[in-house]
Amino acid sequence: MRCFVAVDLSVTARAAVARVQTALRAAAPGADVRWSDPAGFHLTLEFLGELADTRAAAAAAALAPVAAGTAPFELALGRVGAFPDPRRARVLWLGLSAGAEPLAALAAAVAQALGALGFPPEARPFHGHATLGRVRSGRRLGALADALGAAPLPEPAAWTVREVVLYRSHLRPGGAEYAALARLPLGSRDT
Repeated sequence: MRCFVAVDLSVTARAAVARVQTALRAAAPGADVRWSDPAGFHLTLEFLGELADTRAAAAAAALAPVAAGTAPFELALGRVGAFPDPRRARVLWLGLSAGAEPLAALAAAVAQALGALGFPPEARPFHGHATLGRVRSGRRLGALADALGAAPLPEPAAWTVREVVLYRSHLRPGGAEYAALARLPLGSRDT
């Protein structure tokens, strides 16, 4: 099964991200983008790839003390962007305006705990974001880049991160569906 570790968005934050995504879609009709399902918006901490059930259980066990030793923290949505950049966009995202540092620290602790189990570290630096969509081709990419530059900032939608989630990703023709394998509460241990 394909697995990843993530932080969920609050209902309010998910709705704010969906409104930004809708505005981008309307501003660049015909752009060849596979848009993310708003129900699945999250902030990925670590992608694990294909795992056997026993390996997923070991990952959850390794993540429990990381979560327990991390205090809950606040996040807030920020600006829209693209990887690698708007004119050569492959991934469209919405970043953070607050909480990037504790989220990056959590991602580093997750990577360290999973590294002890033999999971390879991510080659790219961590950049907390919700994926709005993935660009499939260059069709209408200029219009999409312009839309990114003019995209509205999301409405204020701060929330408190209270858990880390180990997800299973089911790849379907209409897009990925996510199922939580383990929900690991933050700050359940005095540090």
